[in-house]
Amino acid sequence: MAPVTLSVVDEPAQMQAFLDLPWKIYARDPNWAPPLKKELAHLLDTNSHPFWRFSQRVLWVAWRGSQPVGRIAGVVDHNYNRFHNERMGIWGFFECAPDPEAAAALFAAVAEWARQQGMAFLRGPLNPSTNYETGLLVEGFDLPPVFMMSYNPPYYPGLVESQGLVKEKDLLAFRVDRHWRPPAWVEQLSQRILSKTNITIRPMRRRDFLAEMQHVKEIYHEAWFDNWGFVPMTDAEVEEMGRNLLKFIDPNLCFFLVDGQEPVGVGMVVPDINPLLKRLNGRVGFLGPLKILLYRREITGLRGLIFGVRKKYQDLGLPLVAFQFLFHLLIENARYKRYNYIELGWNLEDNDLINQWYRDGGARVHKRFRLYRKDLTS
Repeated sequence: MAPVTLSVVDEPAQMQAFLDLPWKIYARDPNWAPPLKKELAHLLDTNSHPFWRFSQRVLWVAWRGSQPVGRIAGVVDHNYNRFHNERMGIWGFFECAPDPEAAAALFAAVAEWARQQGMAFLRGPLNPSTNYETGLLVEGFDLPPVFMMSYNPPYYPGLVESQGLVKEKDLLAFRVDRHWRPPAWVEQLSQRILSKTNITIRPMRRRDFLAEMQHVKEIYHEAWFDNWGFVPMTDAEVEEMGRNLLKFIDPNLCFFLVDGQEPVGVGMVVPDINPLLKRLNGRVGFLGPLKILLYRREITGLRGLIFGVRKKYQDLGLPLVAFQFLFHLLIENARYKRYNYIELGWNLEDNDLINQWYRDGGARVHKRFRLYRKDLTS
């Protein structure tokens, strides 16, 4: 067997190998939803994607002879490290054949690179931060992933843990189907809260969507400020996300809780477009618009993307109002648009209040994702 070698991605042919590798890893996996290669290339492009205005990265491909067998990214997010006063190095975008030697070479490379950047520990997988795809799937391999949620083969946790990385935090995704109904007390209490406040609910305005995303950012930052792993998004990142979401978002599934004219809470639910991504198989191409038209009916699920309420309104019970309205949207839209399920998350495993709300309402943990850590010695 040929030995394992590593190459740093610094030319187009190597980048193509980096982008193409998952099609080899997941060739026989019916659950995998291929990303659009153009979108992933843009996310990794240090000259165009706004994340790299404050971050740096290096990419590696592992080879056996002439065959790529693994890949990984090393990232330093300077915004995160300033915000938390930490020295975190990130590993992400990891894919690998069941080849422990290749995995060892990849993690050794990213650890040495992070040390050279002055980092004290590694955390991952972050692709490339908690504001994007996050975590390694460790439970829930039986069903496909939903939009913007991670997926990997069942043998990945063993590969990662064999390199000395240990669990730091688990992330939970909950699922309910179209037949689910929240307990009666939830709706009753929600209506009582609304009757005692000036809070109203309004849908997001598609024509002003990028401006609406700035409201989303402000609420999200305030609501999630104290959460483990949180890092604020820049205006440019929010605009980038808004432009991507606008391509397929259903404004009827996105709403604000409003006090007068001021948005004070937000809920964003997006169609789970992964079944369509399977049909596109990595590229839109000439027939892409036709495939989208033909197969859009296969989009039968939703993902709860963002929820949050400004701090001073949380004690009024508005998070409960937001969740009750979310489930109302699911039930109403399921009648007319074939939506059969919604995946909620991710949630931190120790976010006990929200997780218990979900469980009390009959939602079940659908998938579990794990973030790993490894301290770096000098």
